[in-house]
Order: sequence, then structure tokens, then C-alpha cells
Amino acid sequence: MNFVEAIRIALQALWANKLRSVLTLLGVVIGVAAVIAVVTFVSGINGYVAEKIFNLGADVFIINKRTSVVTNIDQLLEGEKRKNITLDDYQAILESCRRCTSLGAVVTNLTGHVRYGEQSISDTFIRGLTPAMPSILNIDLATGRMLNDTDENNRSNVAVIGTDIVDNLFPGVDALNKEIRVEGQIYRVVGIGEKQGKTLGQSRDNYVLIPISAYLKQFGSHNSIIISGKANGTGPQLDGAMDEARVILRSRRHDQPGKPDSFAIETNESFLSLWANLSSTFFIAMIAIAAISLVVGGIVIMNIMLVSVTERTREIGVRMAVGATEEDVQRQFLSEAVVLSSLGGLAGIALGVIASMVIAHIFQWLVVVSPTSVGVAAFFSAAVGIFFGYYPARKAARLDPIEALRYE
Repeated sequence: MNFVEAIRIALQALWANKLRSVLTLLGVVIGVAAVIAVVTFVSGINGYVAEKIFNLGADVFIINKRTSVVTNIDQLLEGEKRKNITLDDYQAILESCRRCTSLGAVVTNLTGHVRYGEQSISDTFIRGLTPAMPSILNIDLATGRMLNDTDENNRSNVAVIGTDIVDNLFPGVDALNKEIRVEGQIYRVVGIGEKQGKTLGQSRDNYVLIPISAYLKQFGSHNSIIISGKANGTGPQLDGAMDEARVILRSRRHDQPGKPDSFAIETNESFLSLWANLSSTFFIAMIAIAAISLVVGGIVIMNIMLVSVTERTREIGVRMAVGATEEDVQRQFLSEAVVLSSLGGLAGIALGVIASMVIAHIFQWLVVVSPTSVGVAAFFSAAVGIFFGYYPARKAARLDPIEALRYE
């Protein structure tokens, strides 16, 4: 019996028991689909996080009172106990950090209401920032101008607004030079930011940018500010700028030698490496669950093949009586197991691709199905058939032809 004939007989046997074959496939289908969906999901969300959330430049660092990504309650409580970072700290670093090509500060701990006439919008992010911050954070304008040093020095009540505010408060009206009320305080609109879209379903365009001096004047200085610095490059240049800023701030906060910093200083790389560790844990857990599904599917295949051997004992005896060898019988039943698991693998690949497309549509990110994940899933589905189909095939091949012919 050659390979092609073994496959043909295997397909005929599976077709003869269609419902049983389909039910047997479910474990493999779920396992393979889970592998592809998880790999695609993790790859997609990693790219999304890098592009949309931790979108700092490679030569940018930030200094905050606490780490931006909190992983446990102790870390949160320890960060809350630290002294606030103040505008004076920012000024000290600005004056003394020679390797910082640009330095800015922002405070963004507030959401509130914005009103124009009878129209209003809520849950607006109100950010006070220095003029250097927009270029550091790559905030671009659609029209108008950005905040400048004069606005900062004079505590001017001017604002740059996001497109959500334009759409809700100024439909069909030019928003420039209009006066809006931000938590009751009047500000004049001098610029409109470019549309940024959504991050994890939350709009990034519902914001008001005002001079940090005006922010502190209106809302007080009880909130810690965030300092962002830009170096003249990555690697040693970035490390040097961070070291200078760290030394200045440790001196001002009286951090003792040998003790940890009483603040967090982070880069895009540190954010992404932390996220990679978190996502890899999720990835391993989900792959383990998918592997369990494959094993369960393999056990079901073995069980069904053992039942099939029992049901077809007389057929095996007839084949051996007319000249089939042990290798022919073993090849026949092993082929059935491999074909069964491979069909489950193909169905699982199709289901996994569909699931990946649905995920991409729901979360609105670019998801590309990895050819590697498809190949790995196809390989393991076939391997499951070989591994769990070998014992039933071997049992069929070792049947005594005389006893098999007598079997009722």
C-alpha cells in the first residue's frame, strides 16, 4: 500500500463516520485556533502599545514621582509616599543639565468640563505644559499656533484644543480665537491639534492644553509634575542626559548615597521591556492552555482510533489474509489518525485567522497573521496525529489474522 492509497482509504473511512470524525476534530481545532489567535493577538497588541501608548522617541526620558506602570499594590503605595516633583525641580534641571537638548514639564492629573455657549463636553483631559513639551511628545497642530514662552511667562489664559472639542462645541464654526470655559475659567483658543484617534477604545482628542503656569494658578500646585527630557541621541548620549538629570534631582531631594532614587526615571525602552515581560507571561499561559486542548484532542483521537480498530477487526483480518503486511495495516491506521488531526489543524487555522481578523476589527489595530504561527500550528496538529495514532495503528498491525477473521 503506497502513501496516496493510504490517504484515500483514510478519507473514505472518515467520511463513513462523518459526525464522529467532526466531534473528534474539535479538540485539535480549538487548540490550533487558540495558538494562532494568541500569537496574533500578542503581536498585534505589542505593536499597538509601542505605537499608541508608549510612543516616546528613542532619545526621550521622563521623570515622574512614581513609575508609570504599576504592577503591585506595594509599588503603588511606595510611590504615593514620595515627595511631589515641583516646577522648581524642573527649573533646576533645565538650568544645569548640559546634555539635555530639550526639557519640558507637564501636569495632567485632571479631567473636567469644557463649555462654549450652551454646548459642553465632559471628561476632558486638562494638561498644563511648558512650550517644549509638544515637540518632545510629538503633538502636532492642524491649525493655529502652539503655546509659547510668552504664554508661559505671563500665565496667559490661552489653550490648544483637541478635535473632539471642536466637533462637539464648534460644529461648522472656526474655533480659533473663540473663548471657552475650562472648569469655569475663560481661555482663548489659539490652536487645534491634529486628530490622533483612539487608544483601546478611548479618544485621544478630548484634551485642552494650557500653559503650566496658568494650570498651577487655577488648580494649585498640589499635583506632582512630570518632566520630559530629550537627549542628542540614543545610547551614551541618552544615558548621559539621564545621569545628569538624576544627579540634580537626587541632590535636590536629598537622596542618600547608596539609596534608591525617590523618583522614577524611564525611557521608551524601559516601558516596552516591562510590557514585553507582562505580555510574554500572558502568552505562555495562553499557549499552555492551547497545548492542553491539543493534548485532549490527541487523546480523543487515540480513543476513536482504538474504537475503529475494534470495529474493523474482521476488515483487518481480510486485508492480512489477501497479502497486506503489518506495515501496510499500520500505515493505513496511522494515516487515518494523521489525516484526522491535519483536517482539524486546517479547520483550526481557518478559525484562528477569522478570530484574528475579528480582534483587529474590534480593537482597531493592524494585525498580521504570522506565517510562523500557522506553520507551527500545522506541524503540531500533524504531530498529535502521529503521536496519539501510533499505538492504535500498532495494535491493529499486531492482530493475529486468524483471530481477526473469527471476530464477530
